[in-house]
Amino acid sequence: MSFHRIIMLPLCTALLVAGCQEKAPTPPAGEEAGHDDEDGEIDLSAEQIHRAGIELVTVVRGGAGALTVPATIEGNPQGMQVVSAAIGGRVVSLTRNLGQPIGRGQALAIIESREAALLNGEVEAAQARLALAESTLRREQRLFDERVSPEQDLVAARTAAAEARIALRLARQQVAAAGGGGGALNRIAIVSPLSGQVVARSVTLGQTVAADAELFRVADLSSVAVSLSLSPADAGKVAPGSTIEILSGDRKSAAQVDFISPVLDEATGLVTAIAIIDNRAGQWRVGEPVTASIRLRGANAGSILVPHGAIQTIKGRPTVFVRTDHGFKATPIVLGPQSGDHVVVISGLRGDERIAAANSFTLKAELGKGEAEHGH
Repeated sequence: MSFHRIIMLPLCTALLVAGCQEKAPTPPAGEEAGHDDEDGEIDLSAEQIHRAGIELVTVVRGGAGALTVPATIEGNPQGMQVVSAAIGGRVVSLTRNLGQPIGRGQALAIIESREAALLNGEVEAAQARLALAESTLRREQRLFDERVSPEQDLVAARTAAAEARIALRLARQQVAAAGGGGGALNRIAIVSPLSGQVVARSVTLGQTVAADAELFRVADLSSVAVSLSLSPADAGKVAPGSTIEILSGDRKSAAQVDFISPVLDEATGLVTAIAIIDNRAGQWRVGEPVTASIRLRGANAGSILVPHGAIQTIKGRPTVFVRTDHGFKATPIVLGPQSGDHVVVISGLRGDERIAAANSFTLKAELGKGEAEHGH
């Protein structure tokens, strides 16, 4: 072995050792997706959770004594009103846009038409006839008191005045049935029949509309209905007054079943049930899909339900990811029977946790990646 090779061998060995002991560069702040430790915890910020599309839900109380079914938020039938044009004409004014509040009796639109002119003209003519009839009655009353006119003339004047009052009342009712006074002889105002919000508008300014055409829909959304469809077997377990909990994400509301249809829906063969929920806070929107959990009679209120999509299998055990201050923690659970789209949790959760539902499989993948890194 030459002298140079004897010198180079220890040098290469030293460089090799130094290279192996050098720490890997730390990724810049904000680039790391999360940190996993051996306790099943994953550190994720709220922004990272949002970007990953992870949906958070609150576990449902009620368990095996609850029936969980999909449902839909609908307008309260007693708080929804279609506003139509009683006469045809051209729309010359619109006072409300979608979502704006409206009071009962306030104008939504003004329609200009020949029929409106006829109706308003009849009111003015009836007023003139009544004024003449009342003037005649006062004169005949004075002449009768002075013993100048006979009583039959006074009776005729009273009859004419009464008929004129009836004619005026009828003319005003016809205008009211068409909407109301529009501020001009040839105009009619279309007014709201209740206080609420404009939830639909099918007319534009300048449009010519036909009689009975729908112009607006006004809804009082301080209360809304939740409609759900039950199988005949499940409907037999539910009664009016049964407690129902409406859930969607972090939102929840309690209500009671108001109505259960005595007949099956011809198209689906299911039973329609309806509950009215308080919506004064405005948290529910008509048409929104939700989950309804109905407490069955004689139910055990101590059980817990989680959605099927929230459950992942980790190391052979069913697991959910519970939201923490810094991200999520993988929590093993013991499962019981299924209840609709949910599964009963026998143990592992307290019942007030928020857990990952949709896209929770990304947390499982992140946890597996962290465990692989720790294995090295």
